[in-house]
Amino acid sequence: MAIITLTTDMGTRDHYVSAVKGAIYSQLENAQIVDISHDLTRFDIAQCAYILKNSFKEFPRGSVHIIGVDPEASVNRAHLIVECMGHFFIGADNGIFSILFDKIPENIFELNISQDSDDLTFPVKDVFAKAACHLARGGTPEIIGVRTASIQQKQMYRPIIEENLIRGTVIYIDSYGNVITNITKSLFQQVSKGRSFKILFRSSAYAIDKISRKYSQVPEGEKIALFSSSDYLEIAINKGVEGSGGGANKLFGLKIYDTVTVQFE
Repeated sequence: MAIITLTTDMGTRDHYVSAVKGAIYSQLENAQIVDISHDLTRFDIAQCAYILKNSFKEFPRGSVHIIGVDPEASVNRAHLIVECMGHFFIGADNGIFSILFDKIPENIFELNISQDSDDLTFPVKDVFAKAACHLARGGTPEIIGVRTASIQQKQMYRPIIEENLIRGTVIYIDSYGNVITNITKSLFQQVSKGRSFKILFRSSAYAIDKISRKYSQVPEGEKIALFSSSDYLEIAINKGVEGSGGGANKLFGLKIYDTVTVQFE
């Protein structure tokens, strides 16, 4: 039986997450449910994609991942099952799949599953949970969906590339105050071609001109840039947590969607 994961912006204060889990257990008593996160910023698909992208690969193939961020369907936005790298993803076609994957997956299905309620405000419980249980039992997407070839694209979340620079944005700030951008290691290497560079953000006084391999390569309290386990460019302060000077986000005044530029010589 496949694992079903939940990634949502519902928080844990309200009844929503428990209701989703209850719906799953009611249909699949022995379900294995894993909470990836419920503390995402409301409706922030870029943050959701970052969290899910850096966790789903650690789960066994065949796992089913419910995406409960901005989940409502509309005339121009369907509910989808996307199969990629041996995993199933269920969510709204709101652009998240174009951020989650490096290329358009081959197997995309528009859900046509019927729900047991006339209430259209809680699709994570009434549609996604039902679809997830079907897949977890070994059912195929073709039974509950119709194959389609496209997903909505969100180009605004991708870096801007020019000959001598990459202009990225902050897409996530972790609990240490580390600032993660949407600039990947492969993109950096592709554009840099071994050239010297400066990473610029907020003020030229904060420029960083080298990539480190681990936090301890600079003294405690010093700024650092590195490609962490996520393979995204990260700006951090070595051991700069709360109570010890603060993280990079507070010290540099960086926020989600702020610009970070890599300028090459």
